[in-house]
Amino acid sequence: MQPPRERLVVTGRAGWMGMGRGAGRPALGFWPTLAFLLCSFPAASSSCKILKCNSEFWSATAGSHAPAADDAPEFCAALRTYALCTRRTARTCRGDLAYHSAVHGIEDLMSQHSCSKDGPTSQPHLRTLPPPGDSQERSDSPEICHYEKSFHNRAAAPNYTHCGLFGDPHLRTFTDRFQTCKVQGAWPLIDNNYLNVQVTNTPVLPGSAATATSKLTIIFKNFQECVDQKVYQAEMDELPAAFADGSKNGGEKHGANSLKITEKVSGQHVEIQAKYIGTTIVVRQVGRYLTFAVRMPEEVVNAVEDRDSQGLYLCLRGCPLNQQIDFQAFQAGAAEGPGAPQPPAASPAPPAPDTFPYETAVAKCKEKLPVEDLYYQACVFDLLTTGDVNFTLAAYYALEDVKMLHSNKDKLHLYARTRGTPGRQLHSPLPRPSQRPPSPDSS
Repeated sequence: MQPPRERLVVTGRAGWMGMGRGAGRPALGFWPTLAFLLCSFPAASSSCKILKCNSEFWSATAGSHAPAADDAPEFCAALRTYALCTRRTARTCRGDLAYHSAVHGIEDLMSQHSCSKDGPTSQPHLRTLPPPGDSQERSDSPEICHYEKSFHNRAAAPNYTHCGLFGDPHLRTFTDRFQTCKVQGAWPLIDNNYLNVQVTNTPVLPGSAATATSKLTIIFKNFQECVDQKVYQAEMDELPAAFADGSKNGGEKHGANSLKITEKVSGQHVEIQAKYIGTTIVVRQVGRYLTFAVRMPEEVVNAVEDRDSQGLYLCLRGCPLNQQIDFQAFQAGAAEGPGAPQPPAASPAPPAPDTFPYETAVAKCKEKLPVEDLYYQACVFDLLTTGDVNFTLAAYYALEDVKMLHSNKDKLHLYARTRGTPGRQLHSPLPRPSQRPPSPDSS
């Protein structure tokens, strides 16, 4: 339960929540709720930077350094900085619900605190993690907030699984199925009792059916004395190293540091550790698009209220059959030349004007992916359909994440074994890349 000073009241503007005039400190607690509501409604433009504005204002007004509501000059300076940030991103945020809510909210708060539109601004502050002596490793941290430690009284250690999404897009499920999918728009990757992950895939080229991940939303649900609900949201050209509220850990609870974000490479690589559920998430921006990888215990993967309702949980069930692409058949046609016939299910997009010839695509993918596994094949497919050489790196880093996150080192590489009905691929690891896959007649 939130302390009394952080209880929210709703003003007359729809979608905006803020503290009343008599509050001790301003607190904008509507960000997680708003981000949750927007999960199914992608932002009008992936270049809209309103989330960055929201996080900076929240950080400047909700941390230990925050100005009190009665300290009008400092609070007004923070509001003017917030307003300036929204004006700078106005052109790219038309039609974005979060943006318009923020603009209306700024007007309300400036009126409540008698702030002038002209005046000094303030530098944004970022909330930081507690000092090392107060980390999640401290001895008095609740055992329930450290998943692996809670296993010491059990007979067997947890069994970890991996799911990843990258490229145009390619999905590796928790059961090591490898699929290439259309899945344009918003789709759930994970939906269990502890967290939700949703991706939004947009066309790589105007009018093309080839898609890639342009937006990612992760919701960590409120969990006992460990963490408050936290929302992480990344978009093209915006890979934040903080949650949507500006924080970097799980909130104010005793075990809050069992959830934390670490920025590995600024703007390119973020890692989220959720130790209370034994989960590690890696989010990258490679070129313009996002990749996702997760390591999660089977117990957490299967923690769903109604398993029958999880049909669109892609990491668990895979892509629907009508969304799958037979990229091997597409590549086979490309290798034969431009005049070769293409099966309908194997033609996900019309050729782009700047795509690579087959031989060039093979050579570029070989440079980063010498083993001819499904990651290599996915790389070739992406270069043939998009012409974007950054997809080579997307496949490379996806495999690197598998090496870091997958618990079974014998299943790092996957190879095509059989191809069933059009649009469906059945993949499993084979012992050696040099071993020739059996033909469909021998299966």
